[in-house]
Amino acid sequence: MAGKFSGKVALVTGAAAGIGKATALAFAREGAKVVLADVLVKEGEEAAQAIRKAGGEAIFVGTDVSKPAEVERAVNQAIENFGRLDVAFNNAGIEGRRAPTADCTEETWDRVISINLKWSTIRG
Repeated sequence: MAGKFSGKVALVTGAAAGIGKATALAFAREGAKVVLADVLVKEGEEAAQAIRKAGGEAIFVGTDVSKPAEVERAVNQAIENFGRLDVAFNNAGIEGRRAPTADCTEETWDRVISINLKWSTIRG
């Protein structure tokens, strides 16, 4: 697949559905080799398979971005499989429980902040 990302390797987090999946597919259409990372294993594998079926190159790596070792593993898989990493599309995020902030548990708050803010700004 030729395009503006030909020869590039892109890692997309939250790639199993929604914006992340659409972005992974778009990178592939533009020629990138894509590493899809997500906690949704079945959906992530299916998205990677769709890229391969369309003629692109893609792998899926089960990844919880709130765990630094898993993010590091996804990066390492990109390098091991494709020899490099050029683009990181840090898309993973969660909504958490819809409720007033005062009703939010500390555990829920910490998880939402860890995934939506901390990982992409400090570790991303």
